[in-house]
Amino acid sequence: MQLFYHPDITETSKNFTFPTEESKHIVKVLRKKDGDILYLTNGKGFLFEAKITAGDVRKCAVEIVNSTFQAKKEPFLHLAVAPTKMNDRYEWFLEKATEIGVSEITPLICEHSERKIIKLDRFEKVLQSAMKQSLHYHIPTLNEAITLNEFVSLNHPENRFIAHCEETDKTELKDRLKPDENALILIGPEGDFSTKEIQSALTNGFLPIALGTTRLRTETAAIYATACFSILNA
Repeated sequence: MQLFYHPDITETSKNFTFPTEESKHIVKVLRKKDGDILYLTNGKGFLFEAKITAGDVRKCAVEIVNSTFQAKKEPFLHLAVAPTKMNDRYEWFLEKATEIGVSEITPLICEHSERKIIKLDRFEKVLQSAMKQSLHYHIPTLNEAITLNEFVSLNHPENRFIAHCEETDKTELKDRLKPDENALILIGPEGDFSTKEIQSALTNGFLPIALGTTRLRTETAAIYATACFSILNA
């Protein structure tokens, strides 16, 4: 199934017109014509079945003929991950975590972060593409970048964990996670969290965790954590 996305479609929508770029893709590349059925989501849980009423390469119009709703997956996984030096690695993490089933993502700016300027519009496009490819109907929430110290001081009701590389007492994530309970996991930059940042997180109720027995790159650690959570709650 080919899935299209647009955030402005609602359960009361009757008709919709695709923007030029998608209209051209539908008519020229996919060779869809009047009467053909397309599937759309608004990223908020709805799947819309739409019939093409005007197969125009500039303004492909459809009529919404049916809609179904899928509740957001529970439990909820929130990953707060420091941006990587190479942007494509972070985008890879965004793509794969979306496919596996992350619910919320917050870019963390840390003392050792080599990248501190974040372009959320590009990240948002990666999430949209991954959601469509994996046939999810909920797009992960992508928050504005925030410093670690600001972030850990906020009220977080879910179970909270911090993955770091310092040689201190830590428990494996798979032994910390509990089925059917929401989780928030902090993943640091290439240079790890600073000792001060780790202490700040611990003071604010975050529990220290290990992610296996090897040292992982930032993006790999985030995917490992996502997979652990997904397998536990499959």
